[in-house]
Amino acid sequence: MTTSNLKIRTDKLIKEQAEEIFNKLGLNMTTAINMFLEATIREHGIPFDLKLDETNETTKSAIEEGRKIMSTPSALRYSNMDDLKVALEE
Repeated sequence: MTTSNLKIRTDKLIKEQAEEIFNKLGLNMTTAINMFLEATIREHGIPFDLKLDETNETTKSAIEEGRKIMSTPSALRYSNMDDLKVALEE
């Protein structure tokens, strides 16, 4: 197996905390990173779920406002982006 060096930068505290966990698992940083890379190849993507943070109050309020607008029959509606852009410019 031909090897190649991989140089990354990360926050010192993150590195220390990760190393502590890897050590408890009997792994070193190199092995853990290689496991991640191999899993990425096997999964053809990031080998864990990527999720957005919980919706904040501002976003929840905007969603609720949008729902109210959509349930109002007299609310303006646009069937394409061009019409919407024209309306926003007025």
